[in-house]
Amino acid sequence: MRIARITATACAGLLLAGCGATIESAAPSSPAAPVTITNCGEQTTFERTPRRVVTNDIGITEIMFALGLRDRLAGYTMNEDARGLETSPWRADFAKTRKLGKKLNTETAQGVNADLVFAGWSYGFSQASGVTPETLAKQGIKSYLLTESCRNGSHRGIMPPLQALYTDIRNLGRLFKVTDRANRLIAGYQQKVAKAQARIPKNRPKVFLYDSGTDAPTSAGRYAAANEIIEKAGGRNIFADSPDTWVRYQWEPVAERQPDVVLINDYDSGQQHTAEDKRRFLLGYPTIAAVPAIKNKRFFALPYAALVESPRNPDAIAAFADYLHRQFP
Repeated sequence: MRIARITATACAGLLLAGCGATIESAAPSSPAAPVTITNCGEQTTFERTPRRVVTNDIGITEIMFALGLRDRLAGYTMNEDARGLETSPWRADFAKTRKLGKKLNTETAQGVNADLVFAGWSYGFSQASGVTPETLAKQGIKSYLLTESCRNGSHRGIMPPLQALYTDIRNLGRLFKVTDRANRLIAGYQQKVAKAQARIPKNRPKVFLYDSGTDAPTSAGRYAAANEIIEKAGGRNIFADSPDTWVRYQWEPVAERQPDVVLINDYDSGQQHTAEDKRRFLLGYPTIAAVPAIKNKRFFALPYAALVESPRNPDAIAAFADYLHRQFP
């Protein structure tokens, strides 16, 4: 594991060539055998194994790579994320896979004869954009929803984020006939998380996840992968009481909840372009000047792809746990 520093900001930049980065080719058996899986509470039967999959966003695409399923991808869509690609253990797979554009749409999926789209609510699927599992189904294209994004009334999230990751890996393992690989990945991830938890500080520090926003910050609620990264690493997410994934808050609650550490989402948000830009902004923002994390300049950065549901989550937990152990022995 290599952790790069950006000035006073600790940054787990290269996440990480752990067990999830071992590349094997998938060798499915009986590809025509029907498989029924439960996804976001609904059962779906696949009469045959998908062969032309379109994924949206970096973390979702890396789940396919971790399972050794690059040869099943017709392509992927994602916003510009040079930092995410630079730090990906699957850089070689990205280089060999066709990028279909920045945004997921029905025409893109049809254009490559997709038989499955793997995306999520606010990870490509949106009622506002008109790209939904229902609109794809009308074109004969099946969908698989990222479990982190499953809807819970007006919110997103139906289970703890690591459980969501393991659920998706198991489901996709069954769907693509690579169950042994899926089980090995999960066992390795669970072992890594357990090892990180053995070093939890006695006094768990409060953590503010800063994603983006200047007038109002976007941060992580209870069902965001970032929440469980914080909790499993030994911290306490100051917005864990929010029953959602990614939520826009106000600066006053951040000041009131007095976080000890700021965990920065390191990607180009369109407002603050680097983790160091975000750090400088936070250090100069008057409303939170008295917050312990700001006064003590305790910042840690992780790539976006490590903070959404993805195979990088266990390594992110290990890296953040190591940082918290050094700061709060």
